Amino acid sequence: MQASQKHSTSAGIHIYHHQPVQGIDPYNHYQILQSNSCHDIHDSSSQGTNVSFEASKEQYYTLDSSPATNGLIGCDSPSCASVSSNRSPFSPQNSQSYYSDQHQSSDNTYGSPISGYSSAEDSYELKNKLRELEITLLGPEPDIADSCHCCFKGVQQGASPMSKYNWAQIAEMIPKLDLREVLILCAQAVADDDIQTALGWMDNVLVKMVSVAGDPIQRLGAYMLEGLRARFESSGSLIYKALKCEQPTSKDLMTYMHVLYQICPYWKFAYISANVVIGEAMQNEARIHIIDFQIAQGTQWFLLIQALARRPGGPPFVRVTGVDDSQSNHARGGGLHIVGKKLSEYANSLGVPFEFHSAAMCGSEVELENLVIRPGEALAVNFPYVLHHMPDESVSTENHRDRLLRLVKSLSPKVVTLVEQESNTNTSPFFQRFVETLNYYSAMFESIDVARPRDDKQRISAEQHCVARDIVNMIACEGPERVERHELQGKWRSRFSMAGFAPCPMSSSVMAAVRSLLSEFNENYRVEERDGALYLGWKNRAMATSSAWTCY
Repeated sequence: MQASQKHSTSAGIHIYHHQPVQGIDPYNHYQILQSNSCHDIHDSSSQGTNVSFEASKEQYYTLDSSPATNGLIGCDSPSCASVSSNRSPFSPQNSQSYYSDQHQSSDNTYGSPISGYSSAEDSYELKNKLRELEITLLGPEPDIADSCHCCFKGVQQGASPMSKYNWAQIAEMIPKLDLREVLILCAQAVADDDIQTALGWMDNVLVKMVSVAGDPIQRLGAYMLEGLRARFESSGSLIYKALKCEQPTSKDLMTYMHVLYQICPYWKFAYISANVVIGEAMQNEARIHIIDFQIAQGTQWFLLIQALARRPGGPPFVRVTGVDDSQSNHARGGGLHIVGKKLSEYANSLGVPFEFHSAAMCGSEVELENLVIRPGEALAVNFPYVLHHMPDESVSTENHRDRLLRLVKSLSPKVVTLVEQESNTNTSPFFQRFVETLNYYSAMFESIDVARPRDDKQRISAEQHCVARDIVNMIACEGPERVERHELQGKWRSRFSMAGFAPCPMSSSVMAAVRSLLSEFNENYRVEERDGALYLGWKNRAMATSSAWTCY
């Protein structure tokens, strides 16, 4: 994180880092760390033959939206129900995507209807849909209907579109309007600095279409609308005032996090895949040092300690260095000593020699002297949904994202694990970033929706406090204040390669463990192995990736 971390607005999938220890059940499939039996269970699982994220013509996500029962954002918005907490959730796009990041790697070729328009043909389709919507709303005037740029160029030369919009008439059409398309039209007006049109969409249309208690697109729309408002009213560190939000107490925040941890596999996917990789890499080591760049509650290491305790010949000595930040401190209700005490007590109860070292700082501030490297210890480094928070060359000349990778390489670790959202929001300009955010979180909100009833208050609170701020940060903030800067797996591969790392293929044991995990969740979650990395997907959209790296 950059020096302005005190103003950061990240939330969402990274919430998994703060899950209360008592809410985590050790998984039986972690026994694979002690045995090779799982290699025989899924002998071809590493090829991911049962899952494909290839594009499908099936439009499985309903975009039609109707007015919510309590549809006015004044009574049903994240401005009323606080949008707070600080951590992050997780769209692969075709390399020729109209909305692609200029740094996007050509090897990320996944795409799907729900993940957005992932080719030039699809972007043309989007333009046509939006043009048809404007024709419907404005009528077939030549300067609107016949202009291929009407939707994407905003105000035409010498004319203001405000004179053409009858907002009262448009409001009457709301039941027939597509919320997703209206959000995109509003975002385009914002991108074009067409303030009157943008405010017209917000105040007269969107406010009546969104609801934090509605269907997935209505709930997501409420937070994206809040992001658009915040972009108008303020930016960066002032976003808190713009949202009028209050930080929940640590106890409440832990409850919200625990809800998401239980109903979504994204966080457990990170824990399980990284733990199996580290366990396999360290199976013959007598002394192990793990550096976790987002320790939070330390929950991940309870599972690994349990597995190491059963290792034939006795457990190794384990030392964990936990990197922390102020947001984790708040969610935990105290400093890193709480994590160290719990981990130490658990390790001692299982007879595992253990030591904890704290590095109470943001990841971007870490230097060599903060890590206390000792000779004779086999080193593993864990980056769980955290590297995308580090400012890169597009934000700071210090480029902490690559600096940290070079620092880690200098330590000669046996293995480095990386889990990140498969999304593309780092260097994209505002409009493309808005569409990517809309696409990605549409899938996420749908995946959350299947786990709880529509009116479940705990799920609503979890989305408001653990996901919404990520969304608002990506829409409302720029420069150092935008800390949600996701990159696709291909870009991470390039960064690791330039830092001196080589990919470490995932074993069939890792795939078996993840598949065992997914059996506990909705059947629309999928996992696939590609180019040495695991892709966790919702239907045909990849949501997160897990990869492992070794030094050249």
